[in-house]
Amino acid sequence: MRVAVIGAGAIGGTIAALLARAGHEVQVTARGEHLAAIARGGIRLSGVWGEYVARVSAAGLLTRSPDLAIVATKAQDARAALEANAAFLVGIPVVVMQNGLEGIENARQGAPQSDIVGGLALYAASFLSPGQVTVTAGGSTYLGGELLPSVYASRILGAVMPTAITGNFEGAQWTKLIVNHVNALPAITGLSVQEVVSNHGLRLAMTESMREAVRVGDAKGIAFEKVQGLSNGILRLLLRLPVSIGQLLPLLMKRRMGKRPNPGSTLQSIRRGQPTEIDYLNGAVVYHGGLLGVPTPVNELLVAMVHEVERSHDFITPDDVIAQVKAAVSRGPSPA
Repeated sequence: MRVAVIGAGAIGGTIAALLARAGHEVQVTARGEHLAAIARGGIRLSGVWGEYVARVSAAGLLTRSPDLAIVATKAQDARAALEANAAFLVGIPVVVMQNGLEGIENARQGAPQSDIVGGLALYAASFLSPGQVTVTAGGSTYLGGELLPSVYASRILGAVMPTAITGNFEGAQWTKLIVNHVNALPAITGLSVQEVVSNHGLRLAMTESMREAVRVGDAKGIAFEKVQGLSNGILRLLLRLPVSIGQLLPLLMKRRMGKRPNPGSTLQSIRRGQPTEIDYLNGAVVYHGGLLGVPTPVNELLVAMVHEVERSHDFITPDDVIAQVKAAVSRGPSPA
C-alpha cells in the first residue's frame, strides 16, 4: 500500500520506518539536512521498537497520491503543509498526528477534500540527528473523528504499532494536553523529563501547571478520556488533593517513561533551533482559560519562559524557574 508521511520528524519518521518495515511503499516529506540524510541513507530507526533502516522515497513535497496520508508536522506548520500537498490528497484519508487541540479543524481547512482523522501519539520519540529517530518509550496511538476513515487508518497503523480508536477524541486531546505538560520545563532548563521530575521544586511546578489545565478543561465541560494511565477520575482528583500529594502524578508518569532520557519534543525543537509548539501546548491552556475566565498564571509564565529560551538560546536555572513559579502561584488563585 502507498502511504505518505508529511513531516518525517520524531513521530512521523517513526511511523514511516515502521510502515516501510512492514512492506508498505512509503513516501515522506522533510526539509534541509534531514531530507538530504533520508534521501541518501534512509530513516534509521532505533530504540524500544527495534533497529531498522527504512529506505523510503523522500522529497520536499509529495509527488504522488497515496492510499493513506499521515501529517506529523509541528502544529503550527500543519495547515500550510496540507495546503502545499492538497492536490495529492483529494479523497484520501488523512491522519493528523498533532499536539494541541486544533489539529482536526486546521486539517479540514488545509485539505477540505480529504477525510480527516485525528491522531495522538502516546509513545516518546526523539529526532536529534538528520535521518535518525529513536523511540525512547513505547505507547499507543489514538485515532478519532470520522468513523470509517478512522477504522481504515487503524487497520494499517495497528499492524505496526499499538493503535486504538476512541469515540471521545476531544477528551483524549485534553488528556494528552495534560501529558504534554512534561515538555515545557525541559525546554526551559535543558534537562530531560526524568531529571525535571526528579527535582522536587520543578516537579511541584509541573504539578501546578497540570492543575491549571485540568481546571480549564473542567470549566469547558471536558470528560477527560483515559490515556496513558490518566483518566477523568484521576485528573479531577488532582484538583481536590493538595499539591504535596498531587505531585505523585508526574512521578507516576516518569515511571512509565523508563530510564532512557526523554528530552521532550519542545526541548528537541530548542536544540535544533526551530520554533516550538509551546503556544499549542501550555499556550492552549492559557488561551482557553482566558475565554472561560479561569486564571492560568503558571502556564502563562512557562510559555513566556520557553519563548525567552527560544530568543536567547540560554537555558534558565532550575532555582530561578522554581522561584518564578512560586511567585506566579502566590499571585494566582488559592489552591483548590
